[in-house]
Amino acid sequence: MSRARRILVLHLAGQYPLAGIGWQAVHYAAGLARLGHDVYYVDDSAAPPYDPRIRSVVEDCAYGVDFLRQTMERFGLGDRWAYLDLAHDRCYGLSRARLASLYREADALVNVCGATRLREEHLHCPVRIYVQTDPVHDQILLEHNNPGTQPILAAHTHHFTYGENLGQPDCPVPVRGFDWRPTRPPVVLDLWDPRFDPSTECFTTVGTWKNVSKDIRFAGETYYWSKHVNFLRFMDLPRLTSQPLELALEIDDPETRARLGERGWRLVDAFEKSRDVAAYQAHIQSSRGEFTVSKDLVVRTRSGWFSDRSVCYLAAGKPVVTQETGFSKFVPTGRGLFSFSTPEEAATAIDEINRDYADHCRAAREIAAGYFDSNRVLAELCRESGL
Repeated sequence: MSRARRILVLHLAGQYPLAGIGWQAVHYAAGLARLGHDVYYVDDSAAPPYDPRIRSVVEDCAYGVDFLRQTMERFGLGDRWAYLDLAHDRCYGLSRARLASLYREADALVNVCGATRLREEHLHCPVRIYVQTDPVHDQILLEHNNPGTQPILAAHTHHFTYGENLGQPDCPVPVRGFDWRPTRPPVVLDLWDPRFDPSTECFTTVGTWKNVSKDIRFAGETYYWSKHVNFLRFMDLPRLTSQPLELALEIDDPETRARLGERGWRLVDAFEKSRDVAAYQAHIQSSRGEFTVSKDLVVRTRSGWFSDRSVCYLAAGKPVVTQETGFSKFVPTGRGLFSFSTPEEAATAIDEINRDYADHCRAAREIAAGYFDSNRVLAELCRESGL
């Protein structure tokens, strides 16, 4: 690595205070710090905060600020974070003056999820990295000449995407206007000690059942920015395996919950598993493995996307069975990690894991170390950005 750089990680863990988002922030901020960089975390999305206790956008950011403070303190970043509440002209954590000076002095900012729409004060930073954690949507908006998308992306100097298969012949997503470079979700391995326990019972997952805000039309078809359409396709999976399957998802519709329960899914409270980073980690470490589907948008386009949540399972030594998005071209499957496209393939993968559980747990951790280690992923991101 070249000399240490001052890097600002822009993200939304305070604006959207759930543990999966919190861990994403930690893996970037702590991961870059472990490479020797001078790192600060900044929540500067300008969006109104979300309160997961009532599942609603609110005016008061107190809950999110407290979540962010506790998360940063837990990982040694207690004096290196800021939450900018533009609506009320207040800054928490660092002072507004200190944040302004960091925007002038920083060598780079890493805009994870594109959470921050860059303003004039951000443009003082010479290296401005856009990390697209949810691929395809931006690319289609660009193809549609959406007037707002191009200037948002053009404010950055480098563009990375979790869509590792974008631009390949088997991926129909148009790629133009920007040099999209592939990257992967990083995981700080020493924060995830593998916990082997053959008595663990359930394959689990945590997340959101249904999103509706970013469905999009392309080439005469609608692509859904949501997992629920694929969970519905695999609703009968529990009938194909004796393995208990548990979902920690926000499912409001009583009829849907009843249908899932009738087919053998175990449903638990998503917020209880996601209220803080410790609860989230404990849930993953006490799971037998992960079974999950992916958003329709990244599946049907064969984008090559892979989940940062699934990376946490792998790092904890928990095998993962996840829906094929094209990622298996880049990350090996068949030991510790399995891709599937049909219910029968998913059931076969789960049964294969259970036949030699210890070996698949070891392989899961090996995949995390070999393909998602923050030391490797973030060093490459920095190198390709000229840092």
